[in-house]
Amino acid sequence: MVRAWYMDEAEDDQRKPHMTDPPQFVSMDQLKDLGVLYFEISSDPAKAEKEVNKLRSDRGYTYKDMITCSREKLPNYEEKLKIFFEEHLHTDEEIRYITEGSGYFDVRDKNNKWIRIEVLPNDLIILPAGIYHRFTLDEQNYIQAHRFFVGEPVWTPHNRPADDMEARKTYLQKFNVAA
Repeated sequence: MVRAWYMDEAEDDQRKPHMTDPPQFVSMDQLKDLGVLYFEISSDPAKAEKEVNKLRSDRGYTYKDMITCSREKLPNYEEKLKIFFEEHLHTDEEIRYITEGSGYFDVRDKNNKWIRIEVLPNDLIILPAGIYHRFTLDEQNYIQAHRFFVGEPVWTPHNRPADDMEARKTYLQKFNVAA
């Protein structure tokens, strides 16, 4: 089951949990209010395949691939991690189904505070188009995930500020988020 919490203000290693002291956990309902969806996928491979295929069918995801983020598997590893951790948005949903390893997606709440979402194997997370976010590995430095898209994949990150983009305007209106 995914965990989420408000982040502290420390600027040290981005791969650390960065929990406030005491921790301020964020509920699934709070994430849903921001448009972030979470699905716990079965650890049984046959059931998992059925669950993921149903979700793909229900949501119209027609393209899939897999990404492995590790020093050994990801070309230009350090550069890519810096790019992933830059605050950005996409014009399409970002869907990740974690099969191995772990990491963090960070999103902003309605008051512009960072929320850290921990993802582990069997977690499937969907970030809505237009939400500012970033990604980092945790201290294990390894994650493997399936990526899903509607139609042809679009990996273009639009770094903040991108408030003039239609995806951002739609997100702000749909989820009643202040700019």
